[in-house]
Order: sequence, then structure tokens, then C-alpha cells
Amino acid sequence: MNNVSQIDFIRSNTAVTRTPLLPEIALHLATEITPLWEATEESLRESNVPPPYWAFAWPGGQAVARLVLDRPELVAGKSVLDFAAGTGLVGVAAAMAGAARVQSCDIDRFALSAIALNAETNGVEVKAVSADLVGRPLPGIDVVLAGDVCYEKPMADRVTAWLRGVAATGTLVLLGDPGRAYVPTSGIERVGQYSVPTSLELEDREMRETVVWRLLPEA
Repeated sequence: MNNVSQIDFIRSNTAVTRTPLLPEIALHLATEITPLWEATEESLRESNVPPPYWAFAWPGGQAVARLVLDRPELVAGKSVLDFAAGTGLVGVAAAMAGAARVQSCDIDRFALSAIALNAETNGVEVKAVSADLVGRPLPGIDVVLAGDVCYEKPMADRVTAWLRGVAATGTLVLLGDPGRAYVPTSGIERVGQYSVPTSLELEDREMRETVVWRLLPEA
């Protein structure tokens, strides 16, 4: 499926939606009225579509996006990387808050199309980047923003170690986390907290208390 087909797929299987926490931002999301909401992993696999993590506004990302809109000085005039971007929500928020340059990175090809479509929908410029950046230096990046990356231990350990190294170069690293099991317990500094409405289809409760942490170089 090429990029045009992917964008057509996203348009056909999502609805333009605004979350209660972020009424400023419109996103193409799976909702109760869209086909993706009811799709099974088997049916998606038959269509050569990976699990559609890009079709949901996860609470960690929502909290980071809310923080940068509330505190634009964190990103204004800076070069920002939205890591494991999914919908591109965080990158869109950074662009709206005045970031000089925004890159939203994801390894899912559908996420890249969703990022482009959501940036266009909100009238901002966000560059979608297809690369596994973990372990690489990030020259020229002033701020790294990430939401919900600590839900699996191997990924959380790998990403956290890498981002601590990035933070050691002077880059501001912010993590949005709604209480996942593998978020670091040390070497973090709370910079914001939000109550994020969620769906029982995705989470085990209808509201997630979600913290945005600054990741420090040392645990």
C-alpha cells in the first residue's frame, strides 16, 4: 500500500475528532463510529495493516501535548523531535506552540501517513521521519518529546537508557506517562500532571492521571 493509499485508508477508517483535553487540535482517530474501532488484528493483518496505534490519542501523548500548549516556552523557537509519534499529536502541538522545526518519528508506515494528514488538518508543518533512532545521537535537536513509551520492559529500558544519554548532551527530554509499569522511578523530575479522559476499550479506567516527567541524565 503506497502513501496515497495509506492516506485514503486513514480517511476512510477514522473520523476527525478533538479530545476533551486538547480541543485546539483535530486528529484522524478511530472512534465508536469508524471501522477501525471494531477491526480485529486478524482482519487488519489480511489487509496488510499493522496494529493501528496511530489511530488513538494515548494519554501520555495527550499530556505532553497539553503541556507544550500551556507552556510554549518549552519548545518555542527550538528544534523538536516527537519520538514514537503515532498520530503526530505531540509534534502538531509543538508546531502550534511555536517550535522552529518539528520532526515526528515512527517506524510504522501508517503512522507516517497519519502524521502528515494530521499536520495538514491543523495547518502546521511537521516532518514525518521513518527511522529507528534509538541508540543514535541527535545533533541539532533541542527538545525530545515522548508519550507512552514505557509499557513494555525491553522497550522502556532501551529507550530510557538512550534518552538519558541524549539528556546528558543538554537536550530537554520530556516523557508523558499514565502510570505504565516500566516508567523510571528515579532520575526523573515532574513538570506537569493532567487528568486524561480515556476509553474502557483502550484502558482499564475512564480517567488516567498522567504525569509529564523530565528525564535526567543520571538515574
